[in-house]
Amino acid sequence: MIDTCVAVVSLNVPFARIHDNLGRMAGYIKEAGEKGARMICFPELGITGYATGDKIEHAAIPVNGNEVGVLKDLSTRHNVVILAGLAEKDKANHIYATHLVIMPDKTVAIYRKLHIAPPEKKIFKAGKNIEIFEWNGFRFGIQLCYDAHFPELTTEMALKGVDAVFIPHASPRGTPEGKFDSWMRHLSARAYDNGIFIIACNQCGKNGNGLTFPGLVIVIGPSGEVLTSETSGHDSMVVTTLLKQDIDDVRNHRMRYFLPNRRPELYRHLQTGI
Repeated sequence: MIDTCVAVVSLNVPFARIHDNLGRMAGYIKEAGEKGARMICFPELGITGYATGDKIEHAAIPVNGNEVGVLKDLSTRHNVVILAGLAEKDKANHIYATHLVIMPDKTVAIYRKLHIAPPEKKIFKAGKNIEIFEWNGFRFGIQLCYDAHFPELTTEMALKGVDAVFIPHASPRGTPEGKFDSWMRHLSARAYDNGIFIIACNQCGKNGNGLTFPGLVIVIGPSGEVLTSETSGHDSMVVTTLLKQDIDDVRNHRMRYFLPNRRPELYRHLQTGI
């Protein structure tokens, strides 16, 4: 790992107003680049907006369309890796909750949400692959919202060598303070148990489709401590540097780095069922 400056955004995302959403993203991408960030992470479905009913089919777009082309150009212009989400419609008309990794050289990689929450199962198809991404020596994974409730997924990513996991959310209801408390119950453990950074963000405000999101940005270090957070419940961006030294301090400490002492032969029922 190298020291990596990241920007993390809580964003109001009106449903299906793709052009407007991209315009507001563009402002944050420019600001992030000016502040020295080399990566920026937006919330789940931050391009298309979030819905669980049939409406999402009409908002879904392909990953090779003009909308994503706008972000590719912005990534190149500002030399910032962009992590942005959309309802993806593939060639077979399947709908996925997808997060893009857009590089300054205009290459695009994707992560498709693996664990679909019960209200989403009628519309979204589950992804099949645990994807690991790398940029300039910084290895990271992505999980989307409900994915974070399955600790095995984070451990699998950590075993594959990630330094950080980004967890964009589209998680409605509640207050910023309540969402913070909820996230701390599990996200801090994901960081601490695996010795990695956890970076999470959420949509905020009313989305014009009957949902209100409490926002929230949180960055957790590999010892499980909160490095920075933003709990206003409004559009906001946090810029912070993930330090290699923080990772090294954990991984070089025999009592703070737990993964080398796992006994996977005892956990086989996790794959085969109880």
